Amino acid sequence: MDTKPAPDSNVAEHLARPEGCGRIALVLQGGGALGAYQAGVYQALHEAGLEPDWVSGVSIGAVNAALIVGNRVNNRLDALREFWHRVTDRTIWPFTPDGDIYRAMRNNISALTTTLYGQPGLFQPHRINPWFLPAGAKEATSFYDNTPLKETLCEMVDFDLLNARQTRFSVGAVNVLTGNFSFFDNAKERLELAHVMASGALPPAFPMVEIGTDYFWDGGIVSNTPLAHLLAQDDDINSLVFQVDLFSARGPLPRTMVDVLERHKDITYSSRTRQVTDMFARLQRWKTRAYEALIKVPEDDLSEEQRVMRDKLAKLPKATILQLIYQKKSYEGSARDYEFSPDSMQEHWKNGYDDTRQTLRRKDWLAMPPRGVGIVTHDVHRNFEV
Repeated sequence: MDTKPAPDSNVAEHLARPEGCGRIALVLQGGGALGAYQAGVYQALHEAGLEPDWVSGVSIGAVNAALIVGNRVNNRLDALREFWHRVTDRTIWPFTPDGDIYRAMRNNISALTTTLYGQPGLFQPHRINPWFLPAGAKEATSFYDNTPLKETLCEMVDFDLLNARQTRFSVGAVNVLTGNFSFFDNAKERLELAHVMASGALPPAFPMVEIGTDYFWDGGIVSNTPLAHLLAQDDDINSLVFQVDLFSARGPLPRTMVDVLERHKDITYSSRTRQVTDMFARLQRWKTRAYEALIKVPEDDLSEEQRVMRDKLAKLPKATILQLIYQKKSYEGSARDYEFSPDSMQEHWKNGYDDTRQTLRRKDWLAMPPRGVGIVTHDVHRNFEV
């Protein structure tokens, strides 16, 4: 099985880092089986020579991020390929007839098989249904055992390399007791397998993960994108951000109960990109106003703290966000995030690759925002700016 699309001489060129850009960031949303789309995005960036300085993820995004940062640059793409081949290595239909009705049947049977039997290299059902176990039993709080994923990541991710900080790495999870969202960041602490597993511990499918004295679940149940964490950094580094979303906030009005389930999941797990970027832009405007006020005050009338603030506000960071959102197919239903057929994996991978190459052709989109503008967002599927 080969997930590499045919070479395209028009898009295979290496691209220079944009002028004034101090950081390339890859931000990966959660979405289970749809995570192969993110692997396709990375392949396109890798081929273009745009290796990220920071990779941040939630849920399957955290897994992909670990595979990227936990491998040498020349091995990253191979690691992603091996992982996605391994976790989709179960053929339900040896051949799918042409037509959406047959693709839908294949996907539904594949998702049902995953529900009943788990997925190679990822998870397997507990021996006893948790409904029949007493409180406090080890397997009473989840339906599946994700030990296979632990074994896969232990084999494929070098956590010493991941913590060498050659590339920044962060993952999000939710504290089960407090309900607070936490980001684990290798710039601040050593990250281990447990941090990645915690970010992908979606209840009630998977068990909570113990880190220190706390317990954590999948970060997607509170915030399915790490974008806010990146923009909240108190630095003066201009960023080119590739945000890869697996659920679209926009969609058609539901007409059936199946449609309702699909839209509910899309809205629940979609990124609040516009909300995050609006807040960042508003904060930038207030900081600019504060700077304009401070520079009008005579030097002798400023305290040392105010001088430090003035000098810091003189170098406000900018961000260009390239948002890549997976566009679901007409034959994909609400189970598409746990439908792991090899055919679907290759489709998702190719979609991510193609969308990214199309985005990179718009070289003007890679530039940092113009003077007076703190943040700009581009989306190849909607072609909008904020």
